[in-house]
Amino acid sequence: MKTNLRQYLIDITNAPSIEEMWELHVRVMGEYGFDRLLYGFTNFRTEHSLGDPNDFLLLTNHNPEYMDGFIKQGFFSDAPMVKWALENDGAQSWRWMAEVAASGAVSPKMAKVIEFNRDMQVIAGYTISFKSVSPRSKGAIALTAKPGISQDDVDAIWAESGTDLIVMNNVAHLKILNLPFHVSGRTLTKRQLEALQWVGDGKTMQDIATIMGLTQATVEKHLRLARDALDVETTAQAVLKAAFQNQMYLVDR
Repeated sequence: MKTNLRQYLIDITNAPSIEEMWELHVRVMGEYGFDRLLYGFTNFRTEHSLGDPNDFLLLTNHNPEYMDGFIKQGFFSDAPMVKWALENDGAQSWRWMAEVAASGAVSPKMAKVIEFNRDMQVIAGYTISFKSVSPRSKGAIALTAKPGISQDDVDAIWAESGTDLIVMNNVAHLKILNLPFHVSGRTLTKRQLEALQWVGDGKTMQDIATIMGLTQATVEKHLRLARDALDVETTAQAVLKAAFQNQMYLVDR
């Protein structure tokens, strides 16, 4: 039995963390026949790059073998549906990818990605590209159908429930953008975060030391460790990245 759209919206908007929100979303998409999801978001897009993959926000329930090839080995940069998502907003059937491949209008690198996906049983599905408010940001989600479900079957599912699926994924995307997350292997401590917050408020090192009851050297140490944890070079970059990850000014960590 499929989850009621209204109940889904209540549950997803009340989810207190990305982990709980994602678990719910994976379960509900599975009810529609999509058992593997890959969500990606970057805030560091340029004209020629999506930015450093280490800065991507990625959520998935694909197996590690697939993610190793698709992300770590860089297949994503030549994936036809990723290229489509970068140039479009909305939803697109993977039939488009098959039609492009059949026309011969694919590069050898794109053909290699298609073959990799086929080997990993990533064959039928839909991609939703979310509308961006900034040219530097882009988010999309790939919904992979369960093995044995054809693209014809997927298109039939979309004909019946596509509007609900778009609403669900749009809301999930907006929820993700408003929840704290971290993409590096290290999280900020309470002191590191507090120091960054005061920097973001425009306070000087001396001001921050007085406010936090620490020496300037200790404040600078917290900021250095925060830069290390966020994998950036400057404190200004650390403030920006922490804000992007929604870690600033949390009521309860």
